[in-house]
Amino acid sequence: MVAGRSRPLLRVVSPRTTRCRDRPLPSGDARGLLPPRDDPPRRIDRSWCPPYGSVVGKAGAACGRGNLPADTTSFVGRKHEVAEVKHLLAEARLVTLTGVGGVGKTRLAVQTAAGLSRAFPDGVWLAELAGLEDPALVAHTVLKALGVPDQTGRPPAAVLAGHVRDRRLLVILDNCEHLLDGCAALAHDLLRAAPGLRLLATSRERLALTGEHLWPVSPLPLPEPGCPLPGGGWLRYPALTLFAERAAAVVPGFAVTPENQDRVAEVCRLLAGIPLAIELAAVRLRVLTLAELEAGLGDCFRLPGTVKRGGEPRHQTLLAAIDWSFALCGPAERHLWARASVFAGGFDLAAAECVCAGDGLPAGELRDRLAGLVEKSVLVRETDGDRQRFRLLEPLRQFGRDKLAGAGETAAVRRRMRDHYLALAVRSERAWFGPEQADIFRRMRREHANLRAALDYSLTVPGEVETGLRLASALWFYWAGCGVFGEGRHWLDRALALATEPGAARAKALWVTGYVATVQGDNVAAVAMLEECRAYARRSGDEVALAYATHRLGCNLLVGDDVGDAKTLLEEARARYRQLGELNSTVLLAGVELAVASVFLGDLDRAAELCEEACATGAAHGEQWARAYAIYVKAMVALGRGDFDRAAVHGRHCLRVKSTFHDLLGIVLAIEVLAWTEAARQHWEPAATLLGCAQPIWDAVGFPMFGSRHFGSPHGECVTRTRRALGDGPFEAAFRRGAGFGLKEAIAYALGDGVASPSPEPEPERPTPLTDREAQVVALIADGRSNQEIADRLVISRRTAEGHVNRILRKLGFDSRAQVAAWAATASRVPSP
Repeated sequence: MVAGRSRPLLRVVSPRTTRCRDRPLPSGDARGLLPPRDDPPRRIDRSWCPPYGSVVGKAGAACGRGNLPADTTSFVGRKHEVAEVKHLLAEARLVTLTGVGGVGKTRLAVQTAAGLSRAFPDGVWLAELAGLEDPALVAHTVLKALGVPDQTGRPPAAVLAGHVRDRRLLVILDNCEHLLDGCAALAHDLLRAAPGLRLLATSRERLALTGEHLWPVSPLPLPEPGCPLPGGGWLRYPALTLFAERAAAVVPGFAVTPENQDRVAEVCRLLAGIPLAIELAAVRLRVLTLAELEAGLGDCFRLPGTVKRGGEPRHQTLLAAIDWSFALCGPAERHLWARASVFAGGFDLAAAECVCAGDGLPAGELRDRLAGLVEKSVLVRETDGDRQRFRLLEPLRQFGRDKLAGAGETAAVRRRMRDHYLALAVRSERAWFGPEQADIFRRMRREHANLRAALDYSLTVPGEVETGLRLASALWFYWAGCGVFGEGRHWLDRALALATEPGAARAKALWVTGYVATVQGDNVAAVAMLEECRAYARRSGDEVALAYATHRLGCNLLVGDDVGDAKTLLEEARARYRQLGELNSTVLLAGVELAVASVFLGDLDRAAELCEEACATGAAHGEQWARAYAIYVKAMVALGRGDFDRAAVHGRHCLRVKSTFHDLLGIVLAIEVLAWTEAARQHWEPAATLLGCAQPIWDAVGFPMFGSRHFGSPHGECVTRTRRALGDGPFEAAFRRGAGFGLKEAIAYALGDGVASPSPEPEPERPTPLTDREAQVVALIADGRSNQEIADRLVISRRTAEGHVNRILRKLGFDSRAQVAAWAATASRVPSP
């Protein structure tokens, strides 16, 4: 039970608002947030109203800091509501928009937040919860939405509270109704921790927290029935305006006229002014006349049993409108609609073929049926690079799930969905040791919500737990390699708690979880799991499990400063791997970790030899992720030998690769070694700034330098020497500057000009408008390299390389790569490739 979850007394303050009055939450400082209440509402010059489901389209900062979706189409109506919700947010720190599905709660929330972006210097953020099923992951989801990296073993709610504590920001918790307790608990804790935080929730039910203010979102206004509209009278009614805009989008030339405006008004009245219902109806004008549309809706709503007893009339109207749209689909389209509802996030064609085809939906027809549902505005098509993905609008997904249950197909389709993502995880685990690593990382990020759904199915359905254990373990490369330690630990712990029988699947989960726990600094738990794995492996003769458990125990001893024993175990693990013929990224790491032990023992030659071996093996297979750790150790070796230039080159190389994978551990280790290098060069201010850059990333990873004396010694020496050279004041100023950077800013600083020579002379003015990276790209263009070759050379994605080329053409005013190459031949600032 959460403090404050008892249902407070409610007092209606106006026909539109309901406020909880018995003990308001701390209001914080609302000064400057809004104009005085007597001022007329300001005109909202940033309008946002996508087709209904595109609220959760590709995120981008709408304005200022944040992740609100970009503008798409005009915002129809609701200007008065936007102004009123803004005023509520000035008075209350938690405002919940309530109403039936499809009424426009999310649109209103996003529009309101966009208009308040200047009032929140730390951003306005949208956390989408519709596809989430596990309430324990609410805080994880909000952390991800805010872009807060966390790989620690700390409770995610505590990490989130720490992040927002001293910030002034607005967070939208979207679609809370199926996670009310989890959302209410998180909201309660965050509002207590952060006086500068405002929460705007959307839900079919209130969160029932003391101090919560409610704003019921009503359908769009409609003309009175039976009253003919005067000429042009339809323009006064947002419901009719919305219909007109959506109809014109699908039927070029459609317009509301004095002759048809009463018919349009009747269509909107039949749909009760609910925006989603209006949009679904308007798209039917592709195949129906306006008269046929009106007649069809009228017949549908008059059918006995269409609207069931009980429930809110508007909700029943929406269900009837969706049901009518469902009935107008062909049988194969209806199968696809219902089966696609099992996806928690978007899905691609391959997933649809595996999960939705069959039993009334031939695989050969799938593309046409997908296109048909896109045409009917049931599915939203989204482009991610050169890939097409599809997504069901949330109320339509809920409707599809009901239809799937009614057909008795839920269990079978959910199992097919799980099997598809299990196969994807196993295939990706195998391919991770190869040139596809960057693509696999992006694919896993896209499928994150579906992987969650697959894990949740496996760990809640009887008889599926061991499969869930296999899935959670197969994703080790995602948890460990792509910055998802915190959530990975959640699923692994949950699976191990349920699947207690000894066996190969549990053994793999034990060493994977031991690996994650070690990096998180949870050494006691890590050792217990790894010893259990070793004991099982010896009893059963499982040589594979024994090799991995031995390796991970060696790593645990390494960060625990027992370097001699760590070296012994790591050498044993490498011998076992060779005997088994095992070769993958984890096996590569055993050599890298042995190289670290050699550095700590003063054997730089052995460390260098091990790193060269790891780099050569990785390069031969196109592997980047583990090889980047070897490059990090090469930086340590170069630093130990006094070769500071080479140490900096290796450190930046490692950082570029690790930033590609969002691998926070690799990122912070690279920034650390760059800080040590700058201190060794006596570049004191860059060293202090880089130390500051590293600090918040260590907070996200766990213990700084693993709490290890050996890892921490060069860090401590760097801090001491830099502080002594600069003095306390300048050191603290530079450190604070670095600590204030976001992750992208910190990486950019570490890779850019911020670590140049500390000479007080100003940098000469650049003769061209190109950045250093763009100058490198120009040199490679002049050398005849393709975009893919440029990407490979600079360790960036092809898409990033293409972006650099396009910006170069624009900056230089050229139309072709040949012009760039000719210009490079005479330019003074272009480096050799």
